[in-house]
Amino acid sequence: MHDNASANKSLTLLGLGAMGAALARTWLAAGYSLTVWNRTPARAEALAADGATVAATAAEAVAANRLVVACLLDDASVGDTLAGADLTGKDLVNLTTGTPDQARERAAWARERGARFLDGGIMAVPPMIGVPESGGYVFYSGSRALFDEHREALAVPTGTNYVGEDAGFAALHDVALLSAMNGMFAGMLQAFALVKREDIDLANFASLLVSWLTAMATAAHQTAAQLASGDYTQGVVSNLAMQVAGNSTLLRTAEEQRVSPELLTPFMALMERRVADGHGDEDGTGVVDLLLK
Repeated sequence: MHDNASANKSLTLLGLGAMGAALARTWLAAGYSLTVWNRTPARAEALAADGATVAATAAEAVAANRLVVACLLDDASVGDTLAGADLTGKDLVNLTTGTPDQARERAAWARERGARFLDGGIMAVPPMIGVPESGGYVFYSGSRALFDEHREALAVPTGTNYVGEDAGFAALHDVALLSAMNGMFAGMLQAFALVKREDIDLANFASLLVSWLTAMATAAHQTAAQLASGDYTQGVVSNLAMQVAGNSTLLRTAEEQRVSPELLTPFMALMERRVADGHGDEDGTGVVDLLLK
């Protein structure tokens, strides 16, 4: 662990796409000494004007600082970029989007090369970086010692949320939340499709939709409690049999409005399977068991 204050306010950033550039600007604005590298050198020019040191090669950039942050295209590009770099004694933080297993494999790869490793899942888009009130943050997993030592630097661009020593957990949390978001967006689009042809104020409808989805999202707490206890009938208000019976109304309304039900039917099919298996007294939590291979 370094006691030198200047060493703790210096880092290297590999990758200057939209997200990387946003990260770089926040560190520079906070007074950090930043060395940057990008496969396309022209992208570093604006950052050089802001005070960044531009390295000619990734290996040179890695050599400049103990803390090395990668924000590249994909996992393969991380391996390619760092292939010629000496990682001995380095603290590698990987903010490149990947899967849990890729993160675990990359952690082992880094350890073999003498580096500590921390993986990150960015829960933000570039305009949210450097804006504390935006609500953005990064999931981190892997070396707790690395995270604790560099927590201050990592918190400069956006919030931090450490989720465990397993290097794959940051990516897993990231993808799980994004999967939930995709399902929510599917439901939103279905709702808008149903009302689009009618004389309905869409802005007002959007407000109703946000309020409804916000209220319904609290059901996640009950789902978590049921999964933890194994009792899927705990606290059920509208059981699965009732929900399946009500699906016919959703489907008939879609038909009347000339809207495809294809966003709804895969989930409905799973609900019907669960009821057919004798679990009509539960709510939807049991669908989780159908999804586990």
